[in-house]
Amino acid sequence: MPRTTRTIAFSLPPEMAEQLDEAMQQEGRSRSEFLREAVVRYIEECKWRQLLQYGEGRARALGIGPEDVANLVEDYRAEVGRTRA
Repeated sequence: MPRTTRTIAFSLPPEMAEQLDEAMQQEGRSRSEFLREAVVRYIEECKWRQLLQYGEGRARALGIGPEDVANLVEDYRAEVGRTRA
């Protein structure tokens, strides 16, 4: 049966490695579990940042400012409410 994971090695400064070990012990997780979750969260954060940058660029292109967002959300909710009724 083929492996479902890949082993990846990397280095950390000693202080960071100690912090990692303390955190994983507090969480009751293996180092692999702890680092997998950290990587997943980082990747998700990067995707959100990209989405926010895209949204900000589109808003600028359309002339939408922060002050317009509440009205746009309200309009959208009203429109969705009409289509569901």
